[in-house]
Amino acid sequence: MEKKPCCGARRDTVLTGDALLLSRATAVPRAEDAVMQELRAALLPVPGGIFEMGARRSTFADDGDSPRRKVKLAPFRMAPATVTNDEYARFVAATGYRTVAEQEGWAFVFHLLLPDAEAWPESPPGARWWRKVDGACWSAPEGPGSDLAGRGDHPVVQIAWYDALAYCTWSGLSLPTEAQWERAARGGLAKRKFPWGDEMMPGGAFAMNTFQGTFPHHNTAEDGWIGTAPARSFQPNGYGMYNMTGNVWEWVADRFAPHPAPGRLPDVDPVGPEAGQARVQRGGSYLCHVSYCDRYHVHSRTRNDPDSSVGNAGFRVCAPA
Repeated sequence: MEKKPCCGARRDTVLTGDALLLSRATAVPRAEDAVMQELRAALLPVPGGIFEMGARRSTFADDGDSPRRKVKLAPFRMAPATVTNDEYARFVAATGYRTVAEQEGWAFVFHLLLPDAEAWPESPPGARWWRKVDGACWSAPEGPGSDLAGRGDHPVVQIAWYDALAYCTWSGLSLPTEAQWERAARGGLAKRKFPWGDEMMPGGAFAMNTFQGTFPHHNTAEDGWIGTAPARSFQPNGYGMYNMTGNVWEWVADRFAPHPAPGRLPDVDPVGPEAGQARVQRGGSYLCHVSYCDRYHVHSRTRNDPDSSVGNAGFRVCAPA
């Protein structure tokens, strides 16, 4: 297949500095014990054991999601859904935290979600469907005049990796490793493309939120959504996880690198490379389309810089068992 980049966008400009962003994210005060206990109690168990991670063959070689390899994980607990706007608002109200987009004054917005895309002509190279919008941030995802009315239960977006880390610092939880994320996404199924099996539309019904129509110019919204869907839309998988494919890309803890070659023994609780700038995102988003960004599978992955904020990326949290 012709090499095509992900449907996401990279900031490519660091105004604040990685060290300062990291220090801000890890300096966030902890939530009260009762709040941390409440948030942890909402997580669902994911069994430990050995599973096959990755794809037999990559659709996009640069994604590095092949070959399959055996991974052994300890049991853990995972949020059944991504962190929502209401949940992130609770965190911000408790801490006063300001996201990367708020600090730097802008974020990327998908052009079809803007009332006048041409009012925002600046785009990242090769991705005209993204527009740099001043004032866009998690609480105003499409920029000036937008808000979260009616979207409290939708995934929070315009979240950089550092912003996800800040939430984890406050909540006492963590971002999943890439291996934990894929284990949870598969829901107990082996060698399947989706959390529910191999058919994209089981029984002819939509099972996730992706792009329908002609990317990137016209979205028919046949699955019910043009942008994000509620975090608990569609049916959960075998481990009770919602929207592990489609809807929003999800940040994980690992730095990006191609999957290592399989060894004779399983990798045990892998955490990714020790060095590197880009971080991994998993699962695809509402912009994935078979004609362009065919990355809505349980093995699909992409990369982005940890200070990048875009309208189709969020995160979910986990904790040890």
